Amino acid sequence: MSARPRRAAGVLAALTAVALTATACGGSDEPAGKDAKNITLTVSANAIAGGKNAAGAEWIEKWVIPRFVEAQKAKGVTAKVTFVPNGVDDEQYKTKLALDLRSKGGADVIAVDGIWVGEFVQAGYLKPLSEVAGAEVDSWEGWSQIPETVQGLGSFEEKRYGIPLGTDGRVLYYNKKLFAQAGLPADWQPRSWQEILDAGAKLKALPGVTPIQLNAGTAMGEATSMQGALPMLAGAGGEIFADGKWAGASQPVRDTLDLYAKIYGGGLGDPKLQQEAKGRDKSFQEFAAGKIGILAEGDYFWRGVVHPKDGIAKMADRDTTVGYALIPAKQPGAGIRGQDFVSMSGGGVRVLNPNSKYPSQAFELLAFMHSAEAVKAELAGAARITARTDVNKEVLAGDPMLNFVAEKVLPITAYRPPLAVYPQVSVALQEATADAAAGKGVEAAASAYRKKVEGFVGGPGNVTS
Repeated sequence: MSARPRRAAGVLAALTAVALTATACGGSDEPAGKDAKNITLTVSANAIAGGKNAAGAEWIEKWVIPRFVEAQKAKGVTAKVTFVPNGVDDEQYKTKLALDLRSKGGADVIAVDGIWVGEFVQAGYLKPLSEVAGAEVDSWEGWSQIPETVQGLGSFEEKRYGIPLGTDGRVLYYNKKLFAQAGLPADWQPRSWQEILDAGAKLKALPGVTPIQLNAGTAMGEATSMQGALPMLAGAGGEIFADGKWAGASQPVRDTLDLYAKIYGGGLGDPKLQQEAKGRDKSFQEFAAGKIGILAEGDYFWRGVVHPKDGIAKMADRDTTVGYALIPAKQPGAGIRGQDFVSMSGGGVRVLNPNSKYPSQAFELLAFMHSAEAVKAELAGAARITARTDVNKEVLAGDPMLNFVAEKVLPITAYRPPLAVYPQVSVALQEATADAAAGKGVEAAASAYRKKVEGFVGGPGNVTS
């Protein structure tokens, strides 16, 4: 992973050092301006017409705002809603938001990366939605359409701070043609790590085929963490951060590193590929060419990499050749929350500015942007996984794989901790997978990882081992 997220975190930490108290407007019973007949609201996102995320900017300006203003007019309210566009690097956008919120300025409705939520909360920049906009938040119809696991993307310490946008999920992809040659089933669904290794052992007999690709090392950056280490850690019953402490050389961490050692030490994976600058891209090309049997990746791989027409590694026979399966726990019931299968997800959320002059109406706008009608309009006909189950059932009906993720993966998924130090811990975990893949020994890799994490998070008292 690049140093970019760490720089952004450092900027926010520096701002947080300044004493601040971000308080929602209004009294404790009702949000300020609740009965106002003339309101002014602003929406901010890292999107701009003709530039970054242009489609999102157009949706806000040409679809959301006119319809919301019209809906308010029908209620006897004159609303002026303005979109504040941005088209910058995510680090710059994050820093701008921090500065705005620190000075009690900024837009009323703000799009952020889900992994920033906890950091902004700890800085005092965000407050729970219900604290900002009142009891109406908890009665919003949309919550019943967003699985609790997905709601976790916009939550921190069991409180809702935002509404999730789209999300994703991780699965195991496999090549059905290679599986047939190796005597493996076309409808493969491993129920333990051993079954993955057993399938890899059969694929190893095929000439020119790498049986298993599980991202490792620092060259693949966060893809190593999200596609490889963190899902497997969840499958071993662990999380990188839980109960206020970071995972050190815990048993789940050691189990995860042991799996890497077995894959790469046992000749089931290509250790050199993990060290290449464009190793992940090469793994895409090799899978598309029928040279990798099993690949752990997100749904992006299906819709953006091996898509028959638009993919960066097109597979004309994708729909018949590429299989997909849930990622199993180490053994049944051994995953987090006692699960048999696990996954990891990411995505963005929209939050409310606690300093909004019209917090109740700001939530109305936020809720409107996440209504089924609005979400479908934002998709503009594209098949992408949204946070809403009702929308997914409709728009993903024609894509079995994405529907599989929406129905089977999202209810069991997990998220990275939305804390400033996470990127540093993630790099340490990537380095540990590299050590394990290189044959340096699981205990040595786990111990080196633990020491690095202790240095990042304030000592051994903040780490479990």
